[in-house]
Amino acid sequence: MNYVRIPSMILFLLFSSVVKSFGNDSLLMNKLLHRIDQLQCKENGVFPKGMFPSYRTYALNKQIEKADQNIFFTELIGFTLRDILPQLSGPQQKQASQIIQNTLPIYPKFQNAKGRPTYNFWYTNPPKILPNAGWLNMFDKSMALPDDMDCTAIAMLALDASDATAIQVHSIMQSFTNNGAKKMQSMLADQRNYGAYSTWFGKNFPVEFDICVLANILCFTQRYNIPWTKADSASLELIEKVVSEKKHITNPIDVSPYYSRTPKILYHLARLMSVKPIASLEKYRGQFIEEAKTYLASSTNFMDNVILQTSLLKWGVKSSEIKRFKTKSLEELIEVGSFSFFDGDLANKFSNPLKKWMRRAKLGKFTYECEGYNNVLLLEYLVWYNKDRKKI
Repeated sequence: MNYVRIPSMILFLLFSSVVKSFGNDSLLMNKLLHRIDQLQCKENGVFPKGMFPSYRTYALNKQIEKADQNIFFTELIGFTLRDILPQLSGPQQKQASQIIQNTLPIYPKFQNAKGRPTYNFWYTNPPKILPNAGWLNMFDKSMALPDDMDCTAIAMLALDASDATAIQVHSIMQSFTNNGAKKMQSMLADQRNYGAYSTWFGKNFPVEFDICVLANILCFTQRYNIPWTKADSASLELIEKVVSEKKHITNPIDVSPYYSRTPKILYHLARLMSVKPIASLEKYRGQFIEEAKTYLASSTNFMDNVILQTSLLKWGVKSSEIKRFKTKSLEELIEVGSFSFFDGDLANKFSNPLKKWMRRAKLGKFTYECEGYNNVLLLEYLVWYNKDRKKI
């Protein structure tokens, strides 16, 4: 069965009011939180109670959207709300905290089936792949993906996991690095000697790098003040190599197959650097700022504008120096099109050169959208904008 999503007019009207005026940010933030609350499922249906609906679209057939019951966007919303919670007003904190609380019961559905505190993108018991995919779901068990580092790192932050659990998870991560025991699947040959974290926890799954995933793991490590291991240091070194050679500009899909675009990579780097300074990344701050400004100057995608401006604010650029959102009409926002924060790609299950050919042809690529997370990203921007403007 196909689940076709109807875009929310309320969401577009809200965006329209935001881009036209920043005169009453508190009111706009209230509206955003109300909208986020509206979008969270209140009862079990196509999506479980507490989840934020997300939809996937096949890159070669964008006419049909499928409901995709994954934990990732719900995690991202919980994590981001926790992050900005101290900057919200009392009533806003109460509403945001309730939204977070409502997500908690669904996490066990995505936890490792054997009880390990790692998390999968999809249901684990029984396993699921590409929900609502028709005949492909006959292969749910045989083609099930292993737990992944991205979901697990963000889950720890979204759940506000205990220090003991965080340390346990970090210890488990050490067994899933590029250690030479498995064939490295990086598209760029010069990445293959780094002992960084793989995207996957699977013992029989190819080792694969994504610098946004690595940034999220290091964000988790930094937040919990966990002593760095060789894998943490190697992951940072790989990020440094990529940005020093500007591969995130020239080869974004190769260095970040699951985020695949430069604005999203810059956002992840800014989020990592906002936790606390990492000396070897600080030397690239100026470069990142100029890159973000360049993309912002030519961007026609509203949500790209949002994450790029948030990134600049996190890097310490004054709000008065940043190009503001501009739009002529509600229709202009609608015509800008969709925003996919995260991409999936079946090609990643295969080895080169088949993997390279499939990825370039987009034969297994899916894009993911989540209106709830778009609202949270906009709320995050307003928090950082006001933090700079009001010096709160």
